[in-house]
Amino acid sequence: MLTLTFDTVEQLPDVARQLLERYPDERFYAFFGSMGVGKTTLIKEICIQLGVTQNVCSPTFAIVNEYSDRDGEPVYHFDFYRLKRIEEAYDIGYEEYFYSGCYCFTEWTEKIESLLPDHYLRIDISEAHGQRTLKAQVVE
Repeated sequence: MLTLTFDTVEQLPDVARQLLERYPDERFYAFFGSMGVGKTTLIKEICIQLGVTQNVCSPTFAIVNEYSDRDGEPVYHFDFYRLKRIEEAYDIGYEEYFYSGCYCFTEWTEKIESLLPDHYLRIDISEAHGQRTLKAQVVE
């Protein structure tokens, strides 16, 4: 398990680099944490590290945004916050994304936890007294 603490947004490039370096073969990142804890902001920084040049923003209404990394490969960013029923994930064809072998970043993952692949990187972010703690571990 990787545990990192950070206080400022200026530290996020280093946090993103550490995640990508520590887990170079992982492509599915499942983010967990309360609203406002920084999930989207960290995903944005990871995407920058991957060479994404498009505007990375939360796909709250669209559910999924697609970007391209420096090699032109798709990067998928999901926000399941507005899902009312798990069937809505089926409606967008989640399987094609989740099992594509491309980077997938999910927010509000607890809403679709039963649909997660057997193998993924779980990232929990918590906040206390202005300091964030990130815990990452591979789930198999």
